[in-house]
Amino acid sequence: MKENLKVNILWLLLLLAGYGLISVLVSVGVLNLFYVQILQQIGINIILAVGLNLIVGFSGQFSLGHAGFMAIGAYAAAIIGSKSPTYGAFFGAMLVGALLSGAVALLVGIPTLRLKGDYLAVATLGVSEIIRIFIINGGSLTNGAAGILGIPNFTTWQMVYFFVVITTIATLNFLRSPIGRSTLSVREDEIAAESVGVNTTKIKIIAFVFGAITASIAGSLQAGFIGSVVPKDYTFINSINVLIIVVFGGLGSITGAIVSAIVLGILNMLLQDVASVRMIIYALALVLVMIFRPGGLLGTWELSLSRFFKKSKKEEQN
Repeated sequence: MKENLKVNILWLLLLLAGYGLISVLVSVGVLNLFYVQILQQIGINIILAVGLNLIVGFSGQFSLGHAGFMAIGAYAAAIIGSKSPTYGAFFGAMLVGALLSGAVALLVGIPTLRLKGDYLAVATLGVSEIIRIFIINGGSLTNGAAGILGIPNFTTWQMVYFFVVITTIATLNFLRSPIGRSTLSVREDEIAAESVGVNTTKIKIIAFVFGAITASIAGSLQAGFIGSVVPKDYTFINSINVLIIVVFGGLGSITGAIVSAIVLGILNMLLQDVASVRMIIYALALVLVMIFRPGGLLGTWELSLSRFFKKSKKEEQN
């Protein structure tokens, strides 16, 4: 009990220290507007990657529909936020988008999550495209293919930092819960999980809904960050980009998803002045990681402060 309290206090101090460090760097001008925007995009990518990792890495379901759920959150924020430009309306829109994404994921998940492998990937990709086509044909509500412009820039780095922390904590607590352990058992051996009484379809649906909600939150944050939403920004390429972050960091590692989003975000920033070769270098980096680290940068390894305390305790006893 005391050890858990120490770990929780240390994590709280680290999070506050991170927040304080960024605040100081911004206030003294070390991090100008450009770098703050990079941090915001990295934070949004972390939320997306953590949510998708729960679906792909922890429950073992190959989903390509993340962009569709992101679009729901983005358009909820755009439609409500542009008509009522207040923070209250923005957070309300974020909640509406999250609930709507969760409902859509539930309705879609019941029939599709009985599929496996490539069939599931195609099904989720189809759902994502249906959402995008619905948006394009949404008339005055979504403004069709032209999208919605002039969305108030509600998203701040503080807001993104808060949601990164909340998403990560919620995901870790989910994985440590009985449902989370059942999720891992489904990934390892679905038949064996069924044989011991695990409702595998239910478990997969819960993970899918959870991931869809996080994608919606990220979409709302991005809409408030960029200030516009356009259907072409939510194609399957966006789902692939998030999947790359997850695979690059390590399937089944929350720490890996966070580190990967940071590394790839910084890499994109460094290569922006060499646009002609940026994608070549970016792709080469991914290929090298897949060759020398097939499991991703961190594999399934997680940063654990409790492990550090246990190690220190053993050393003291010895």
